[in-house]
Formats: sequence, structure tokens, C-alpha cells
Amino acid sequence: MATQKDYYNLLGVSRDATEEDIRRAFRGLAMEWHPDRNKAKDAAERFKEINEAYQVLIDPEKRRMYDRFGRADIDPNGGWPGRGFDGFDFPGGVGDIFDAFFGGFRGNANASAKGRDLQYSMTIGFEEAAMGIEREVQISRQEICTRCNGELAEPGTDKEHCSNCGGSGQVRRTQSSVFGQFVQVVACSSCRGLGKVILTPCATCKASGRERSTRKVMVNVPAGVEDGMRVRLSGEGDAGVNGGRPGDVFVSLTVKPHPFFRRDKEHLVFDLPLNVANAALGTTIEIPMLDGELETFEVPAGVHSGAVLRKRGKGVPNLHNGRYGDLIGLVSVMTPQKMSPRTRELFEELSESLEQDEEAYAANGVKSWFRKLKDVLTGESS
Repeated sequence: MATQKDYYNLLGVSRDATEEDIRRAFRGLAMEWHPDRNKAKDAAERFKEINEAYQVLIDPEKRRMYDRFGRADIDPNGGWPGRGFDGFDFPGGVGDIFDAFFGGFRGNANASAKGRDLQYSMTIGFEEAAMGIEREVQISRQEICTRCNGELAEPGTDKEHCSNCGGSGQVRRTQSSVFGQFVQVVACSSCRGLGKVILTPCATCKASGRERSTRKVMVNVPAGVEDGMRVRLSGEGDAGVNGGRPGDVFVSLTVKPHPFFRRDKEHLVFDLPLNVANAALGTTIEIPMLDGELETFEVPAGVHSGAVLRKRGKGVPNLHNGRYGDLIGLVSVMTPQKMSPRTRELFEELSESLEQDEEAYAANGVKSWFRKLKDVLTGESS
């Protein structure tokens, strides 16, 4: 186990030092060994040790534990487990500590910024998702003010040099911390960081540079989209601030279900119920496709429930490569629940025949029987 560090020695204080003694010692050492000021090779490590010692000794509970057991379970990065090297409660860690000492300008009201992204939703039909569609939508967004063209002031009026910041857009502010007083540079509150004061604000945008407007834009939904996908309209969101690029619009898609088909990515799937006669003899059916055309679908003889029948290239296009998926039929053989007298008679005939010499009967009898049953079932369904 590594030797426990002597935190009192690291801060240069006695074991009966008060909290104020510890704070004072820490401020001095932190100023001396901060790696942004001290260029010695071991400055960062020394600064880390000083911070580690301060974190323990300034906290009464941690200090009691350290005095009693000679350790306080400090993690390898300094500070208590889970804290890491951020013992000053500054979000940015060492960089923000340095700014606290010497002043730093974080954020400029005059800096450009990207416009806000907007979220919209759109419901489309199953066929529209499969084949693609263009649809017009109405979007409410912030646009560059048409009156002042983003200049904030009334057209033809002047802006005055800000006397508070001297035109720099920044002012120095003194604050107190555990280190004592420090100076920080912030955006000027008088001119909002612009360096100039708007004497006559734009009557339309009230010196915001933007105004709300409603526009109609076209949403191009590509063929092959699925429920829950989003379409991105680049640059159609809110206008940027101070010359920043505009945001985007994201349109979330909800696809209505189809009464007959469903999607498995680019494959078009449907349920294919067959009566026992059609399943045994095979049949040809016509499938009404999404584009209104009829597609002939061959069902082979002897098909069984659970069989998957496929017709290549008759599905919908893949969103990424444009290749068409397949048309897929999922077979289920339907046993009649209610039978007419003639249908029952045929089933009884089949049952008796199958109990006889099956090999001799199969060639002609079964096929003939199924044809009779098919005719009967077809007549019943019509």
C-alpha cells in the first residue's frame, strides 16, 4: 500500500490549524503552483496534491477521519470518490480555476450562434411511405428581421459607442471566492456585448434582430421510409444569431397501417389464408399492389400452413440503396368450421378412401376428390 501523504505538511499548517489558517495556506500555495502560472514540470502534480490536501482538511468530517485513521480514502485523481479533480465546484475544473484567478471571458453576447432546431410531426399513408411523397407543411420560425435586416436598430438611425465598456463589449467584474478577490471579464450589460448602444431599437423586432414568421416548405419523403423515422430539412429552422447559420427542421413520420400489407424493412408481407382444396391442388391469386396494379401470385400444390411464399423484387425500395425487396405471403390453411351437407359428404368420402389402398387411390381419387371439394367450396363462398 502506498504511504499516506501528510496533508498538514503539504499545506504547511499545524495539526491544530483553524479553517481560516487552512484556507489562507491553500490560497497562497494554489496561486504559486497553479500549472497555468507555474511552468515547472512538477507544477501540475504539486497543485493536485495541494488540492487533495485542502479537500480533506477543510471538511470537518473528512479531517476527523484523516486525523483518526491517517487516511480518507482519496481517489487517485484527487477529491472524494466520484468527484475527480474538481474540488472547487467549478464546472470546467482547472481551466475555470485559472479564470477565477486571472479573469476569463466565457461567452460573448455578440458571438454568432446557430439557430434553434425545430421539431414537427407528419402522418402519411402506408403507400406514401413505400413509394415516397412530397408534401407541403407550414412552419413557424424565427427569421432575420425584414425591417432592420438583423442590424437591431431602426433603418437610418445610428448606434452610439458604448461608454460603459468603451466599445469592447466586455467589462471586468470583481468577485470573492476561497482565493480572495478575483477579476472576471463578462459581457457588458449596457450594450449586451455589442460594443454599441442601440438608440432607436427596430420597431419590428425590438432590437432582437429576428422576427417570427410562418412559411410553407416542401418535405420530400423518400420512398422506403418507415414509421418513426425523421426527415431532416437543413437550414429551415430558426435563423442564427449574429450571423450564425440557421437551424434545421426535423419531421417525425407516423405511418398509417395498411389493411392488407405490412412492412419488414423493404419486404412487403401479407397473410395468405387458403382453404384445404386450394392448398392441396395449388392455385393462382391476384394481389392488388400499392400502386393499384394486380400482381399474379402462384401458390404451389401441397402447400402447408406456415409456408412462406416469395416473389422477388416486388416489395418496396430500400431507403439506402434503392433496391426493391420481395413480396412475401405467409400461408395459413383454413379448416372449415361450418360445412354444408355436400362439403361434409365429400370429407367423409375422403376419409373412407384414405383408409383403403392409399397408393392406388392417391393418383386419381384424392386429386379428383379435392377438385370436387374446391368446386363446392368455391360455390359456397360465392
